[in-house]
Amino acid sequence: MVSRTLRGATVSAAALVTLTAVPAHAATHEPDTTDSRAVALPAPDMAGLRAVLRTLTTQGAPGAIARIDDRGSVRTAAAGIDDRATHRAIDNADRFRIGSVTKSFSAVVLLQLVDAHKLDLDASVDRYLPGLLPDKRITVRHLLSHRSGLYDYTNSMFANSVSGFEAVRDKVFTYRQLVRLSLKHPRTNAPGAAYSYSNTNFVVAGMLIEKLTGHSVGTEYRNRIIKPLKLRDTFYVHPETKIPGRHAHGYLTQDRAGTQPVDATDQTVSWAQSAGALISTTHDLNTFFSALLSGRLTSAAALAQMERWTPVNSTTRYGLGLRRRDLSCGVSVYGHTGAVQGFYTYSFTSEDGRRSLTALANTSNNGTVLNTMAGTLESAFCGKRTRTIEGSPLTGRGSYVTERHMAYEDIAPGIARD
Repeated sequence: MVSRTLRGATVSAAALVTLTAVPAHAATHEPDTTDSRAVALPAPDMAGLRAVLRTLTTQGAPGAIARIDDRGSVRTAAAGIDDRATHRAIDNADRFRIGSVTKSFSAVVLLQLVDAHKLDLDASVDRYLPGLLPDKRITVRHLLSHRSGLYDYTNSMFANSVSGFEAVRDKVFTYRQLVRLSLKHPRTNAPGAAYSYSNTNFVVAGMLIEKLTGHSVGTEYRNRIIKPLKLRDTFYVHPETKIPGRHAHGYLTQDRAGTQPVDATDQTVSWAQSAGALISTTHDLNTFFSALLSGRLTSAAALAQMERWTPVNSTTRYGLGLRRRDLSCGVSVYGHTGAVQGFYTYSFTSEDGRRSLTALANTSNNGTVLNTMAGTLESAFCGKRTRTIEGSPLTGRGSYVTERHMAYEDIAPGIARD
C-alpha cells in the first residue's frame, strides 16, 4: 500500500493530531473539505477514564473496558463483570461483538478495490449488481456515506427490541433477503440528497465485495486486514453463533423496565453480516484504526476519499465507513461506534493514528450508557478537563456525559439513530 503523508510534525514526546475547524452547513449532504492544523495531545486522564467506566456500571452495563495505545505505550482500565452468571471480572483480553465498527472494515476492503482499479466510487451500484436496486442513480459512494436513501430494514425488524431479536437470533439470511426487506419500504431520500444511517447500505457493500472478489466477506477481511495486521482476536464467524475463546457476555436491556436483561451473546448476527457481524478486542481495534489513519491499509488518495465528510450534527461527520468526532478540546478523532445486541463499542484514533482508544460496555438498548461512553474519548484525547456539556454532570475528574444529540448514532435494536 502507498504510505500516507501525515499532516503534522512531532513535538517532543507528544503525538500530534489534527484540529479541524467545523463550519456550519446549511444542508447535511454538503461534503466538509475544511483544512486542518496540528495540535499536541495532552496526556490521557486515566482517573477520568476509570470514572466513566464505573459510571457505566451504575447505569446498567454489567461491565466496561477501555484501552489506549499511544506510540508504544499501553494503558487499560476495567470495571464490573463480563458474565452475570459467574461474576468473572471483565478484562481487556475479552473478545466481543463490535457491531457497526464492522462497517469500517467493509469500507477498507472496497477502498482497496478502488486502489486496484476494480471499483469506481462514483459508478452506479447497478454496474456491479445489475437489477438489485430500484434506482440506478445510487452510487457506491452513496452507500458508504449513508446517502443512498435506502430504508434501514432493522427499523422494522427491531421495532420491539427483545422480541425482534429473539425472532432472528438463530436465523441465517442471505444478503438479497435483507435487501428485499429494505425495498418493501419507501426510500428516505433521493440518492445523494441527505445523510440517513442505514444498515442496508453496508449489506449491499458486502454484496459488492463478494461480487468483485469472488470470495466471502470473511475471507476478504482475513486476507486484506486481519492477517496483514496480525489481528489475532478478530473473527468473522457468521453464521456460527459462538464467540470463540475468552469473551465478554453481552446483555440486551429489556423493553420493559424492571425485568432482567437478556443474554444476547450467542447469535448468528446474520441480520447484519457485513454491516455489523465482526468479533474483536480493544487491542485489535486500536491496531486497525491506527493502521488505517496512518496510511497502512489504503493509498493516500483512497484515505482522502474516506475523509470526505458529510455533517451529521454539530460534533459528528461521516465519511466513507468512517466517523469523525470533534471533541470539547478542539481535537478531532476518527473511527466508528458500534451497537449490536448486548454490546456498545467506541473505537477512535487521532488524525495521525498514533493514539487510539477503544471502549466497550457489555449492554445495549440503553441510551444512557451509549451517551456516557463518549466520555471515554474526552478522557483519552482531551486529558484532564473539568467543564460540563449542556449541564450534564461530571462522571469523574476530567470526564463527563456527552451532549444529548450524540446518543443513538448507530443502530442497536430498540435504539433510534441520528
